Amino acid sequence: MLKLNFPTYTFRFKNSENKVSIFDEIRKKFIILTPEEWVRQHVVHYLIHEKKYPKSLINVEKVLTVNGLRKRYDVVVFNSDGSIHILVECKAPDVKISQATFDQIARYNMTMQARFLNVTNGLNHFYCQMDFENEKYQFLQNLPDYNNIK
Repeated sequence: MLKLNFPTYTFRFKNSENKVSIFDEIRKKFIILTPEEWVRQHVVHYLIHEKKYPKSLINVEKVLTVNGLRKRYDVVVFNSDGSIHILVECKAPDVKISQATFDQIARYNMTMQARFLNVTNGLNHFYCQMDFENEKYQFLQNLPDYNNIK
């Protein structure tokens, strides 16, 4: 797999029926390794090891309903009260981050109401803080660390 724009992490892999799988610490199982999963696992490790979010507040690949359609989010970080703190959209490294990508996460966020958004293809990372009152978002340099959230 391609070297991504994240710190280096140690992952567990297994090979079965000529398919490589990577262990997901959140789902507690091996997942087939695709380019997007490679990015997703780096994001999870980044949130845990660099940003210090507890694993118990992180959720991966769950279904949500947006305008009557079933969609899947990549990574969510919850607040301790159950509200959503961060919504992450992961793309494969060869997928260019475009306005359409932001539109996708913004549509998801109409339902989810996350305070922060993160869009990444593993090479380029974009972070936003939502301003629900004015229906816009502000780009940030990075996501807040867990110990800095209010």
